[in-house]
Amino acid sequence: MTTIRKFVYATLLVLSALSFTPTLASAQEPARGQFTLPHDVHWQNAVVPAGDYRFSFEADGAMGRLTLSRISGPRGGFIFLVSNTDEANPSSDLSRLVLETIPGGSYVTTMQLPEFGMTLHFPVPSHATERQIAKAGTAALASGQ
Repeated sequence: MTTIRKFVYATLLVLSALSFTPTLASAQEPARGQFTLPHDVHWQNAVVPAGDYRFSFEADGAMGRLTLSRISGPRGGFIFLVSNTDEANPSSDLSRLVLETIPGGSYVTTMQLPEFGMTLHFPVPSHATERQIAKAGTAALASGQ
């Protein structure tokens, strides 16, 4: 009888210890900020119109989700799945969007977020390109958001 009690006690101890262990996903806050697009750009399979946008990036294992919400003009939003990310040096320059201009228009290739320690990469059709860089200012999280 005492061996069964010891087994049950040990099982309950292990289960309670596992329930108090924080998971990696719940420990990380999403990357948030805002930026302005001076002209329409292609972003993966979507055309994102010029305007002011708020973004949020949440990593979920090997895949991440980037959400854009338009904050100027007509309301709209976009959700992009991101499978290619790199670590970025947090002490480097400001956040920025890197664009490649090809005959079909401007395409977003990377979103550099050094204050969050990451760079997001997006696919672009292959052509001769001209690179442009648009600075993206990040907004501090407001306590009510």
